[in-house]
Amino acid sequence: MNFTSLSTRLKLPEAKFDLYATIAKMKTSLFATHVPNDLCAQISGQLDRFAFSLRYGGNLTQLDSIHRYIDWVTRIPWEQLATEKLDIAHAKQTLDRHHYGLNQTKQYILEYLSTRILQNQAQIQTNSQALLLTGLAGTGKTTFAKAIAESLGRPFVRIAFGGISTVLDLRGQSRLNPEAEPGAIIKSLISAGVRNPVILLDELDRIADANRGQIMGHLLELLDPQQNNHYTDSYIDYPVDLSNCFFVATANNTENISTAVMDRLEQIQMPSYSDEEKIVIARDYILPELIRTNGLQAVKITITEQVWKQIARLTGFDPGIRSIERKVQMMIRRVAYRHLTKKETSFTIDEKILRDFVA
Repeated sequence: MNFTSLSTRLKLPEAKFDLYATIAKMKTSLFATHVPNDLCAQISGQLDRFAFSLRYGGNLTQLDSIHRYIDWVTRIPWEQLATEKLDIAHAKQTLDRHHYGLNQTKQYILEYLSTRILQNQAQIQTNSQALLLTGLAGTGKTTFAKAIAESLGRPFVRIAFGGISTVLDLRGQSRLNPEAEPGAIIKSLISAGVRNPVILLDELDRIADANRGQIMGHLLELLDPQQNNHYTDSYIDYPVDLSNCFFVATANNTENISTAVMDRLEQIQMPSYSDEEKIVIARDYILPELIRTNGLQAVKITITEQVWKQIARLTGFDPGIRSIERKVQMMIRRVAYRHLTKKETSFTIDEKILRDFVA
């Protein structure tokens, strides 16, 4: 976070701050936000105590700390909710557009959405479900989580657990630490801008061994509908309601996930892809998207059925689609190069010239 401290600004020759006026302005701005009134009162009290301490040479770094804290708490979406797209036809269309097959997984989301529609009609408040998508690398777990968010009309944020080393990364550090900040959970809410995003807890099985117990304990609190409506980050030190969040976790396997955490998650297995499914995904999903994102819409690209089968065989060792996606990316790069250097506008890639495009 880029933060210029008040004490630094006060040392600038051109800066002529009236500290009492600055404090009054901070309080006025704070109470104009959606920050809960009792938290505003707590912060206002801290500012009053600092103002009193100025009579005795109060330390400006204390004001820096309060200023940083105000900046964080005013960015939390205390009241903002994304408007859900409670439309089964839209959700099905979105899921089908992003993923081929996975009918059982899609059906779960559509059934969940059906209950949300009925609850909304009956004005029943309920907590969101927590899912665990398991499957081998490349089977579409992360992209499916994004599709869930889009189908529901909610913002999507991702927390990569491969980079979580201690529970402090999730919960944040106490403000007693001058460099403290909120943890990844609160930061994800701020990033989403609403308090009902889809939050992806990506690769839970990659949590470091040394602190796995503490992190799993924190996940229990995070995923427990009886507790997550008053989640307390160590830095914010005030309850935040996470009960409207839709948590989606992913893992290649569940061996390193505690039984207690598994009990909080509804597990859905993401299947491996057959060669035939890989061909459909590569031809009908990956290729059109790569053509679009590489600006090749004006170029005619034809890949024969025999080439698709050969590429699928070459990547048969991979249960997911990452390997075949890399092959298609390689072909697109070769097409782009030849289009620019040789002015070719039409390409038919068959078995005879396949090596020229994927070698």
